[in-house]
Amino acid sequence: MAAPSVAVDNLNPKVVLNCEYAVRGEIVIHAQRLQQQLQTQPGSLPFDEILYCNIGNPQSLGQKPVTFFREVIALCDHPCLLEKEETKSLFSADAISRATTILASIPGRATGAYSHSQGIKGLRDAIAAGIASRDGYPANADDIFLTDGASPGVHMMMQLLIRNEKDGILCPIPQYPLYSASIALHGGALVPYYLNESTGWGLEISDLKKQLEDSRLKGIDVRALVVINPGNPTGQVLAEENQRDIVKFCKNEGLVLLADEVYQENIYVDNKKFNSFKKIARSMGYNEDDLPLILASLVMNPPKAGDASYASYKAEKDGILQSLARRAKALENAFNSLEGITCNKTEGAMYLFPQLSLPQKAIDAAKAANKAPDAFYALRLLEATGIVVVPGSGFGQVPGTWHIRCTILPQEEKIPAIISRFKAFHEGFMAAYRD
Repeated sequence: MAAPSVAVDNLNPKVVLNCEYAVRGEIVIHAQRLQQQLQTQPGSLPFDEILYCNIGNPQSLGQKPVTFFREVIALCDHPCLLEKEETKSLFSADAISRATTILASIPGRATGAYSHSQGIKGLRDAIAAGIASRDGYPANADDIFLTDGASPGVHMMMQLLIRNEKDGILCPIPQYPLYSASIALHGGALVPYYLNESTGWGLEISDLKKQLEDSRLKGIDVRALVVINPGNPTGQVLAEENQRDIVKFCKNEGLVLLADEVYQENIYVDNKKFNSFKKIARSMGYNEDDLPLILASLVMNPPKAGDASYASYKAEKDGILQSLARRAKALENAFNSLEGITCNKTEGAMYLFPQLSLPQKAIDAAKAANKAPDAFYALRLLEATGIVVVPGSGFGQVPGTWHIRCTILPQEEKIPAIISRFKAFHEGFMAAYRD
């Protein structure tokens, strides 16, 4: 009998063995099974719902979409609404105007068709204008590529930069596993640099230099540096002076700077603000010929002051960010109140990354179960409470330390229940495994 033409052992090992994505991994798969069990056998588990704190997916957890953007999308996707008189009473005037402008830039005045491989030129023009307004420096629409999320953009860059297994990418640890997975998928070498947890997940230039030098001695051609700002999973916002040091480092070492800036709108502290690496580089006198700079950004063109939707847009945006800040603070305080957990402040993005100091008996039990200690903890947490978090081992961490990543996205009214469930579980876990 012929062997199967497609089986696990004859698939591309770069995908099967090396490409891991913890955010949707074992814990989440088990959570989905438990959710199905709750639906078919109500009351069979010690909780009545699964609380997904594993992924940055706001709308799936009940966050209301911003009205202005949804109005524009609705009108663009169903342009015959623009011809109806009642539309003027159902949609804001500036949403109607924006949709009309966008449709005029699309060949055929309709969405849903193939477009230029970089994205529709009129939309790239608008995005370039938005970037120029944000940074105070010109932006060229021909330098912009539109993708359906950051992941395709990251894969595109890795595909361009990685030629063979000797091409390396400097990547932060902890990091969003998209990067390690993409580097593995394209056959490159991940060169780790460790963020400093004791300084609020600081990026140390001295560590970058050491990792770069060590890798070059091993024959690795380090081609690029990945920086995630605001941080994922760590939630820090880089200081401007730190950004300048990073730009100088990349310029001096001939590295491409890959800056993941998708959470630029999510800043929760008053003493820091988001600055794009493009703005920093241009302010230092560097242009595209001096420093190859690739940014993964989410750029929005919201209503401006004086537009019909501005007041409601600002109220919705401020309300979301203020609520996220309160949720982050509540969870941070809760984690820091528990034995064996320390948690840095969330300055931006959507995540907390608390460190777990687990008893040796728990670590031994995890080893016996063939699991990383933080994965063992996260699985037990899920089975006892229905709370879904991601083990820190899926993001990388200093050897011998253990973490979990928890989003701040569950609706604010659910945060007290999450804290209560988590606290009861953690106290019981520590008591059960105390040395």
